[in-house]
Amino acid sequence: MKLLALTYGTEGDTRPLTLLCRGLIDAGHEVMLLADAGTLGSAQALEVPHAALQGDIHEEVVALLSRGNSPRAASSGLARMARRHVADWMGQADRAAAGCDAVLAGGLAAFVGLSVAERHRIPVIGTGMIPITPTRAFPSPFLPPGWTPAALNRISHRLVTRLIWQQFRAPINQARQAVLGLPPATTPWIDAPMLYGVSPSLVAAPADWPADHLVCGQWRLPDSAGWSPPPALQAFLDAGAPPVYVGFGSMTGFDRDAVLSALLRMLEGRRVLLSPGWSGTPALALPHDVHVVGPVPHEALFPLTSLVIHHGGSGTTHSACRAGVPSMVMPFAADQFFWADRLHRLGVSPAALSPRRLDPRRLSAALAFAERPDVRGRAAALGRQMAAEDGVATGVAAVARLLGQPVANCSAKPPSVSARSLSAP
Repeated sequence: MKLLALTYGTEGDTRPLTLLCRGLIDAGHEVMLLADAGTLGSAQALEVPHAALQGDIHEEVVALLSRGNSPRAASSGLARMARRHVADWMGQADRAAAGCDAVLAGGLAAFVGLSVAERHRIPVIGTGMIPITPTRAFPSPFLPPGWTPAALNRISHRLVTRLIWQQFRAPINQARQAVLGLPPATTPWIDAPMLYGVSPSLVAAPADWPADHLVCGQWRLPDSAGWSPPPALQAFLDAGAPPVYVGFGSMTGFDRDAVLSALLRMLEGRRVLLSPGWSGTPALALPHDVHVVGPVPHEALFPLTSLVIHHGGSGTTHSACRAGVPSMVMPFAADQFFWADRLHRLGVSPAALSPRRLDPRRLSAALAFAERPDVRGRAAALGRQMAAEDGVATGVAAVARLLGQPVANCSAKPPSVSARSLSAP
């Protein structure tokens, strides 16, 4: 089959889809991936054919976070993004879809993918790293935990999707007519299958989901993929006990120095790996037992740590849990609060931290929880359970089955890659 895979978002959106694409290629399919230019390093390293969509997700995230974390602020940020890019995305995807048998669509380009598939009269399969299919089991992951009465769980998913659709609706419909020659769409709903690169150990598929909405497992590299720490990092790892990892990925716009100062005081006496991410290196003197790391593949690094302090993005959350170590989660926006709550409910993380509440007693209590033997035991058991999952193989088989194709063996070894090229922020 010839497939177009389309997404727009941060590394946490593009990288998992890239790994699913690599699995599809190993199974004999032809795949083209469209995503933000700054997130396509893993596609290049894994020899997944790709092209960049218009836009700069770093700029978009900075602008989005500057508006705050309220639904109204996020809504205005999405509207700005849609007005700027949807027509370009539609044209790029339309050209790439020529001759394709199906479209895999996700992220902020999902509505574009749906329209392009309609234009070419080919099937569309949704992809995602956040469970957005309406269910009574839990509320929309984009709403803060505890906001929604259980009786309104299912409708909360529809309301959030409709809110997003309202911001994209006008640009989507203008592009549908001008670029694709299609009539306006009146609703975001479509009867399409959905594949999630989510571990069933973290979110089991609810009983009220459609049969073709599937939780595959994390879309990640196979354990055989080659990576070894750079010499300086290896020397630090060899010099003492497993360190604590601290990193907030693509989060920016917060008081970096205040947050990191508070966390480093909490971690005094422990060895720390600090990943600056998009927020940058702090403007403060770092203790000798703090080692600053550049972009590294989380799935390879986290098993070498004792604790992961992170922002709660879906990909980072999955890699920390699969590593079998506890987490401490400081969510900033969107679905990060959902993942923080999920890990706390599983007993592998304390309640969510807040960048605005850095009281030393609160932080010390959270650290004490994360270091309890029973918490470490639950984290290790969760890691073993997730290690038995093969999300890419499950996703590849699901794509073939949903499109009426025979299920091929996708266990081929991926191309050789370097540590630098495979690293993720």
